[in-house]
Amino acid sequence: MSSELTTTDEQAGPCPVVRTIEQIGSEWRLVVLHELQNGERRFNELKRATDASARTLSRVLDDLQEQGFVTRRLEEDAPVASYYRLTEKGESLCPVFDAIESWGEEWLAEADA
Repeated sequence: MSSELTTTDEQAGPCPVVRTIEQIGSEWRLVVLHELQNGERRFNELKRATDASARTLSRVLDDLQEQGFVTRRLEEDAPVASYYRLTEKGESLCPVFDAIESWGEEWLAEADA
């Protein structure tokens, strides 16, 4: 019998907050998800809005698409363009962003004063 004690939480792995941050927590993922809250955007619109390089943005969008936060639509008529929008899973983050924004307005403004 082992003398080490483990809790159910430790056996289950990281808490949901940590797991969520691992999926959406990179700076670029957060910026892209936030930009897509206002609806479908073309790749070049996202590139201009985020100031990300094409390679970084492409990688981030691929990751978000793979994780089910974003969907891609290809418009093959000239000019060819890729459009991205939030999925239902991605849209479910909108209230989270609103809450973070409210928190930031209250507490970050206080810290800057």
